[in-house]
Amino acid sequence: MLTEERFDAIRGLLGRNGKVLAAELAARFNVSEDTIRRDLRELARQGHCRRVYGGALLPTPDLGTLTARNATQADSKLALARVAAGLVRNGQTIFIDAGSTNLAIAHALPRDLNLTVVTNAPLVAAVLSDHPGYTVIMLGGIYDQQKGACLGAQTVREAGQIFADMFVLGLCGIDAVMGVTALDAAEAELKRVMIQQSSLLLAAATTDKLGTIAPFKLADAASVDHLIVENGAADMTAYSGLDIEVHVAG
Repeated sequence: MLTEERFDAIRGLLGRNGKVLAAELAARFNVSEDTIRRDLRELARQGHCRRVYGGALLPTPDLGTLTARNATQADSKLALARVAAGLVRNGQTIFIDAGSTNLAIAHALPRDLNLTVVTNAPLVAAVLSDHPGYTVIMLGGIYDQQKGACLGAQTVREAGQIFADMFVLGLCGIDAVMGVTALDAAEAELKRVMIQQSSLLLAAATTDKLGTIAPFKLADAASVDHLIVENGAADMTAYSGLDIEVHVAG
């Protein structure tokens, strides 16, 4: 098999399975693991995968600005949001950070609850502004137009002064082995603080984020208490084995 043919085959396996293992590829193509590692390095350089110990994963998709993300997968995000909203309990204090799925969750939260919502996302605060029983705390900081969120040292400092019952995490990527990851360093810093300050961690994942990895690690996958996925998502046994409660939307 020519090198380019092997590249095409590996890309196909990544697309179908979300990950590949070097030892399995070496046996499949009857080449050495060193050869496979070189292949994966080149595919990573081209942006087709991210290398991890023993193999490679699909890179977490970067779908651009919040405006662009809001325009995609609206029905899927609505289904995830309805399940997430049903897991919020009256009287809780919750973090909701920025993200298109989190904005859908804000829209889905029942109006008749009494909640304290702490957010760095002005759009989330605006959605909840007419909910009579809600106290909305807006974290300050430098507003990032691309992310639709306040970020930076001030935001991190203010979040670190609050203890929350739950963090509704704007998810970038999650893998049962590699953990929960983020695309942006400033967002990752704030998300880590919110995880540390929260009793429970909830994450809603569209299918394109499952089994993917981004550059900045937030936490082990086992840190997630509630993982909400789309109907028809891949086998979730690995996540259930980590004592994560998996909820299927729809």
